[in-house]
Amino acid sequence: MTEVAQAQTPSPELPWITEGQALPPPAMAWGASSPAPGLLAASSDLSAARLIEAYRQGIFPWFSDGQPVLWWSPDPRMVLVTPQFRLHRSLRKSLHRSTLSPGFELCFDRDFSQVIQRCASSLRNGQKGTWIVPQMVEAYEALHRLGQAHSSEVWVDGQLVAGLYFVSLGHAVFGESMFTTITDGSKMALVNLVSVCLQHGIQTIDCQQNTRHLASLGAREMPRSEFMVGIAQALGGPAIDWRQQSLHWPALQSLAGSA
Repeated sequence: MTEVAQAQTPSPELPWITEGQALPPPAMAWGASSPAPGLLAASSDLSAARLIEAYRQGIFPWFSDGQPVLWWSPDPRMVLVTPQFRLHRSLRKSLHRSTLSPGFELCFDRDFSQVIQRCASSLRNGQKGTWIVPQMVEAYEALHRLGQAHSSEVWVDGQLVAGLYFVSLGHAVFGESMFTTITDGSKMALVNLVSVCLQHGIQTIDCQQNTRHLASLGAREMPRSEFMVGIAQALGGPAIDWRQQSLHWPALQSLAGSA
């Protein structure tokens, strides 16, 4: 009877946001008992300016081809608190061994466009398609040209083999998607990002949704209200020149409790 009752429960009203109209506050997102917890609004526009507006409020887009632009603010929120990152012993050894190999490089923003395109084309377990549709790629590439979307990259012998892309506003960092073609590649791209965050005192990386993979690396769920307080504080931090950053081993050595 419970399942029947839930199936008959109508969906809450979903605001349609026209171009130039502000997004609703995150507290208006659909709740846990709704068909799509965290869904906040829908629109047709996905400009760089709209993305900046959204991320400053802890809102992000996530939709499939053929759908309108859907905006989300889940509660709780999956967050990686950088000092709690789990640099497992095996990953530490793999990273150390790789950095000693000729032709291996970790860097930022060498080829953002290729990173997001590779993320969009990567096959993922349980998914038939990708949510990184062409409209999404175009918007984040525009955001990158504004200096507010970036990529952490792994190169071997001049070839991009792994990476992730993220949004950075002040000291607020929002992880998006990753890909790899080598063992531990995407993890090493994440370690690269974490090390720079630790170096600059960036306390959190937004991970949006709870996954077993992220949890294994130390990410945890956080109430949206707590997450929003942290974002508001981080937005006031100085912008990072990501292109000039590199793996910061001393920051990684400071991590406590790595397995």
